[in-house]
Amino acid sequence: MLKLFLKIATRYLLKNKLYSFINIFGLAIGIASFVLIMLYVNYEKSYDKFEGSEYVHRVFMDYLEGGEYVPGDANAYIVSGPTLKDEFPEIESFVRFRRIRDLVVLNNNTPYDGIVGSLADPEYFDVFDHGLVRGDERTALSEPYSVVLSTSVAKKIFGDTNPIGQSLKIAGDASVTFTVTGVMDNSNRNTHIKNDLLISFKTFYTWKIFENDWKYTWNQNEYFTYIKVDNSTDVALLNQKVMAFTPEGLKNERHHLEPIEDIHLYSNKPYEAETNGNGHNIKLLSIIAFITLLLSWMNYMNLSSSKSLERAKEIGIRKVVGGKKSQLTLQFLSESALLNFMAILLALCAVLLLLPGFNAIIGQNLGLDGPQLQALLPYLGIMLLGATLAALYPAFVLSRFNPAKVLKGQVQTSKNGFHFRKALIITQFVATISLLICTFMANKQIHFLKNRPIGANLDQVIALKGQVLDRAYDSIFYKDFDVLLEELKRNPYVADVSCARTYPGDDFSNMNSNIGLTFPNGHTDETHIWYNYGARSNYFNLMGMDFVAGDAFLQTTEKRSHNVVVNEEMAHFMGVEDVNTLIGKTVKFWGQDWAVSGVVADYNHLGMKSAVVPTIIRHDRNTQNTLVKLDKKAITLAGVDKALDELERTWHQVFPVSTYNYTFLDQKFEALFNEDRKFAKAFQIFTILAILIASLGLFGLTSYTCTQRKKEIGVRKVNGATITQILQLLNQNFIKWVGLAFVIAVPIAWFAMHKWLEGFAYKTNISWWVFVLGGLVALSIALLTVSWQSYKAAVANPVDALKNE
Repeated sequence: MLKLFLKIATRYLLKNKLYSFINIFGLAIGIASFVLIMLYVNYEKSYDKFEGSEYVHRVFMDYLEGGEYVPGDANAYIVSGPTLKDEFPEIESFVRFRRIRDLVVLNNNTPYDGIVGSLADPEYFDVFDHGLVRGDERTALSEPYSVVLSTSVAKKIFGDTNPIGQSLKIAGDASVTFTVTGVMDNSNRNTHIKNDLLISFKTFYTWKIFENDWKYTWNQNEYFTYIKVDNSTDVALLNQKVMAFTPEGLKNERHHLEPIEDIHLYSNKPYEAETNGNGHNIKLLSIIAFITLLLSWMNYMNLSSSKSLERAKEIGIRKVVGGKKSQLTLQFLSESALLNFMAILLALCAVLLLLPGFNAIIGQNLGLDGPQLQALLPYLGIMLLGATLAALYPAFVLSRFNPAKVLKGQVQTSKNGFHFRKALIITQFVATISLLICTFMANKQIHFLKNRPIGANLDQVIALKGQVLDRAYDSIFYKDFDVLLEELKRNPYVADVSCARTYPGDDFSNMNSNIGLTFPNGHTDETHIWYNYGARSNYFNLMGMDFVAGDAFLQTTEKRSHNVVVNEEMAHFMGVEDVNTLIGKTVKFWGQDWAVSGVVADYNHLGMKSAVVPTIIRHDRNTQNTLVKLDKKAITLAGVDKALDELERTWHQVFPVSTYNYTFLDQKFEALFNEDRKFAKAFQIFTILAILIASLGLFGLTSYTCTQRKKEIGVRKVNGATITQILQLLNQNFIKWVGLAFVIAVPIAWFAMHKWLEGFAYKTNISWWVFVLGGLVALSIALLTVSWQSYKAAVANPVDALKNE
């Protein structure tokens, strides 16, 4: 019987090629869109998921501001982990990380750079449940100057040789030898804190690189701290106790716990280990995934219903010759199963073809393999259930036709059925208009961020950075660095040079966060956070920053002076109305007095998603980043590549034994909102697909309406109705439905975009024209879709419609 049903179903689908194509194509678009989006959503949700991860939490700090605690940095103090473990028996173990970026590892004097590492406690392998592929987890990080490498770094340095027991050195202190005690495989690990290399934490207390930090306890929070609790612990209650606990030496701050599984999507604090994802974007993409899938099911129901009148006589005859309702239902379900099977195959082919392009948009390397495919299995049940429910409605409608009425030509669908299909179309256009409005708003916001002045000119500014391998950071080194700057100034491609600890768009970690500042009027603030970094005198000129009062630091041959420049936000922070009165006044921090030489106009140092923060720029002959402003005329004639080659040649001329890399500041700054740009593009693509699916659904209902009103149209034409009048008759209801959908969609889209824009410190306004544009685009799409079918009905020969009367 089943074989017969499938044979009949195949014949019917082949006979009705347009109907079959639209149905299969619509379902395939919905399924492919759903699979692509959920691959990305599952990837983002998979961060920091490992065995026992539900018991692991990060410790971060809240700061007391204005009488209330607010979330502060992602870091904690060096003693936070040990102190909390001693105080709360629920905590089984802890691990601390002290990040060391841009490590250069030396093996037989061969440098390997671009490595991100951390100091880590030996409990790392217990808290994170990350095993070693080589070495002993119990002892790998237990002794000073022990190092654990990732498999990729071990392969890079030692090739196929067993690295255990091998010796390494780290640039900056080549007097110390490290021993490789383990190799960890983190190649397939999604985590918010990535490490290519781990150094035993005991190394910290004797390693000269950190000798200035040995004495700090509650004075320097540069440590990522994670705790693992007993599996019977009430974490909410523990968190309350942790926040209420005030250890001696900690003022105006408190510890706070957050689940490690939530960090990637829902934490966006200063000094995060990596750039995290966006939970709001993931939620919106998940909604789009289910909307596109739902729209495709609605289409199937609409298109199947629209064909019901054409199949009425077939059903009537089959019932007269003994066909049972259950058999007819199974017949139509077998057609649906065959159609869905073909749609799924087409969708999977589309996913495989589109995946490389989709990966390019989102910046990932997703695939239909192993864990990623396994993560989709729970959604397979949803897709099968939805497809079954979508197939049941038309199957029951078709099998219920009365054979006597059908064979007399008296069959008509019920008003309930018509209203149901109308509701489906309205729902489709509510979704379509909402997505259109959200797409226009997302693009408007990205355009706003891209074109908003940041208060600095990053065009043609390059940051040079490298690790000098053959000397320490002593007075001779600084003199050689001055030689480098002088050589760069003589370069014909260079307009200006300077140095700074950081620059707009750089990592948050290169700024110092502080609490405690004495204002010029003598008032001391001990509760609010402010930031500072060091730079040379001509830093402001090179960066194109404007002064609203005073000027930059005075030129000096000293390594540093006690002059500072503050931004306008810092002036407001200190309660100063006339910034000119600040010039020459003294502020006090770090136990020293600092003279204010200038007030610079506010600029966005941390990207456009963050507000301007109160900042002090100290005079310091810092050498961390060499900033070079290229001469536009020179590089226009010779080309950027030639200029870059000359910069590298000059660098290696002064520091022949060193690493070298460069970064264009404007590109790095724009990269800070790359995630939002990718999200807007993905949103746009899937909105277009949703529109296509909705258009197919509207095509189906138009076809159904024209079929149902075929005789009415014939009678009207015989009585003198024009084509324009027929088109108006057939289209007016659809226009009303789109209008109703618009009214429903406006508040939905406004709420969604209002919530999304909350994640930006600087946001565009939600303009009225965005809603109007979304409605007009949807109406245009509807009219184009409807008019094609309506026109065919309007120009048809009325004799064909009336000849059966």
